[in-house]
Amino acid sequence: MVDGCLERMNNTVSLASENRAKSRILLVEDSRVEARTTKDSLERAGYDVEWVEDGRSAIKIAKTKPIDVILLDLVLPDISGREVCRYLRKSRNTNGIPIIMLTVKDKVTDRVAGLAAGADDYLPKPYSYLELNARIYACLRTKALRDELEKKNKQMAAVLERAKLLADTDPLTNLFNRRSFEVILEHEFRQVVRFPFPLSCLMIDIDHFKRVNDMYGHRAGDTVLVQTARIFKSALRRSDAAARWGGEEFLILLPQTENAGAVKVAQKLLKKVSVHRFSGLPDESITVSIGVAGLPDPCINSGESLVNAADRAMYEAKRRGRNTVVSTQAGVME
Repeated sequence: MVDGCLERMNNTVSLASENRAKSRILLVEDSRVEARTTKDSLERAGYDVEWVEDGRSAIKIAKTKPIDVILLDLVLPDISGREVCRYLRKSRNTNGIPIIMLTVKDKVTDRVAGLAAGADDYLPKPYSYLELNARIYACLRTKALRDELEKKNKQMAAVLERAKLLADTDPLTNLFNRRSFEVILEHEFRQVVRFPFPLSCLMIDIDHFKRVNDMYGHRAGDTVLVQTARIFKSALRRSDAAARWGGEEFLILLPQTENAGAVKVAQKLLKKVSVHRFSGLPDESITVSIGVAGLPDPCINSGESLVNAADRAMYEAKRRGRNTVVSTQAGVME
């Protein structure tokens, strides 16, 4: 009778054979006789079965191996199946594994207690292997749908993150674009108003950039912009914000940085750009002019006025010969 039942079971779920071959079942059963019978029938149905006899071993296997479904006996020699179930549901690595509780206890209160502990299904002993297989298949189908949904959610999150990145960054240099920088500037300025923190801003312009485009072409000019942006990013802190303001102009915001510190940062950037050998321009020396402005400063009362002050200092640097740092508070800095 059992053999006939197994034959019907194999015929009924033959369409799922491909999925079964990939499915790993954890059987938690302290009765060796029942475990061998169940394990043999499931393996003949195409499942890969791992068998343990106690709750602690079940937890260890579930945490260290890929398991698709757990068949969990309620009564175990060390800890109860309900406690095993509760533990697995609390762990991030195992809370998504379907659990079918197996037990000779068939009272409504026992079934409710098992489901309340986190089991997905409940099957009283002695059970039909045809029914057991059908319930396993249902759990696998539900898990597959849940896994697919989770995969789609991750893909959607990645798409949204990519869209946000494209909306916030300059496509050529991968620095912040003007719109996103203005949002950051507004936030940082609100912080300065609320707390007495210093805040500095650098306006940077590539010297004679039009000549580079005219002599070497716009592709070479793009290369200069990209490599200059990389120089800036490599020299800044994570808390700093660098943006392409437009054309060959860049803005850098330095939170909690006083004027003297901002001038040192500007000098470092100035030197790094001047000694860099730009691709495609072996005989061309690229320099920048940098204006520095910052708080505290009684003449600066908004993010816009901070940028405008740095902009005026940058044009003063150009007027004084380029390849120079000018600060609104400290004058010319070589």
